[in-house]
Amino acid sequence: MNILYLHQYFTTPDQPGGTRSYWNSLELIKNGHKVTVISLGKENKKRFERKTVDGIDVIYVRVPYSQTMSIASRLKSFLHFMFYSTYLALKEKNIDFVIATSTPLTIGFPALVLKKFKKIPYLFEVRDLWPEVPIQMGGLTNKTAIKLAKWFERSIYKNASHVIALSPGMQDGVLKVGTPNSKVSMIPNMAKIDAFWSREPNMALMQELNISEETFKVIYFGALGQANAIEYILETAHLLKENKTIEFLFIGSGPGKELIQNYQAKESCNNVTYLGFFNMEKTSEIVNFCDISLVTFSNIPILGTNSPNKLFDSLSAEKPIIVNSNGWTKDLVEKHNCGVYVDPESPKEFAEKLIALQKEPEKLKVMGKNSRKLAETVYDKSLLCKQFAAVVDSIKI
Repeated sequence: MNILYLHQYFTTPDQPGGTRSYWNSLELIKNGHKVTVISLGKENKKRFERKTVDGIDVIYVRVPYSQTMSIASRLKSFLHFMFYSTYLALKEKNIDFVIATSTPLTIGFPALVLKKFKKIPYLFEVRDLWPEVPIQMGGLTNKTAIKLAKWFERSIYKNASHVIALSPGMQDGVLKVGTPNSKVSMIPNMAKIDAFWSREPNMALMQELNISEETFKVIYFGALGQANAIEYILETAHLLKENKTIEFLFIGSGPGKELIQNYQAKESCNNVTYLGFFNMEKTSEIVNFCDISLVTFSNIPILGTNSPNKLFDSLSAEKPIIVNSNGWTKDLVEKHNCGVYVDPESPKEFAEKLIALQKEPEKLKVMGKNSRKLAETVYDKSLLCKQFAAVVDSIKI
C-alpha cells in the first residue's frame, strides 16, 4: 500500500522529541508499504520541502510553532498546519490508506477530507484525549467551541477504520464516546532498548556539563509544558535545598524552562540544573548517569491517561521511576516494582521518599532491573511496531 502518515511533530532519532512515528514508518516499509509523511518543518526555507529520510518520504510544512506560544498563537499554528496538510494530502496521488496521529485533534481533518472526497480509509492514533485535555486544563472554555470540538472528536472516531489509543485510559475515553470496541486497540508508547541502556557513566560528559560525580541525581527529561508539574518538582527541590547530596537535572523545552531558570537564579538554590534540549543519543548518556527518573504531571484527572515517552525511555535505561499520576502509570510501577508513586499535591512527601530511596541503593538496583526487564519483554519498539503494523495490515481496504 501507499500510506500517507499525518503527524505534525514527526521526529527522527537525531532530533529532540518522540520518535514513535519514525519507527512505525520503518516497520511499515519493512512490510512492503510505501510511506509518505506530512509534518511540521519550522526551519524550511520554502513553504513546502520534500526529503527522503531513511527511506521515508517526508513533506515538511513551514509553520511557526513553539510550546512557549500563547494559546491563541498555538491554535493559529494548528489551523495553518491543518489547512496546508489537507492541501498537500489532496495533491498526493495513488494513496491507499491514511494514518493520522494526534496531537492536536486537527490532524484528523485532512484524514476526514480524504475519506469523504476520495473514499480513502484511515486509522486514527490517539496520543492525548483531545479536546478533554485542553478543557480540563482551562485552555478551552467557550461552550460553543467545546461542543464543536467534541462533535469533531466523535466524527473522527466514527469515520476511522480503526483507532489506536496509547494507554488504557485513552482507550476508555475513545470507547466512552460511543466508538465500537471492535475497532479500538491499545498500543502504548515504545521503549527503545537499543537507545537507552545501562552502561558505565560518561564522566567526560558529566564534567562538560559541570555535574558533580558525588550527588544523587534525579532526572526529568521531556516536555517542560504546563501539564508537566515543573513547579511541583521545584517546590520539592526547594525543600531539599539544604541537602547538598541530592541534585535535580532537567532536559527539555517549553515554558517550564523559564521556571527552572528563575529558580536557578536564586542565590540560595543551587540544587537544580537545566541542561538543555538534546537529541536521543546525548539524552541517553545523561539519563544513564542519573539515579532516578521523574514522570510527573499536574494533578488533573485527564492527565492520568498519559503515555509519556520518558516513562518508556526510563524503563529502557534501567532506572527506578517516580510517578505522581494516580492512574495506569502508578499501577505499572507498583505492580512491577520498578518505581514509586508520590502524592501530586505534596512536595513534602516527594522529598521524604527521595531521601528514603537515596538510602536504599540495593532497592533502587532491583527497581532498575525490573524496569529494564519490562522494557525488553513488553514495551520495546521491536515488539510494539510489529503490533502497529499488524493492525494496519488487518484493515480491509
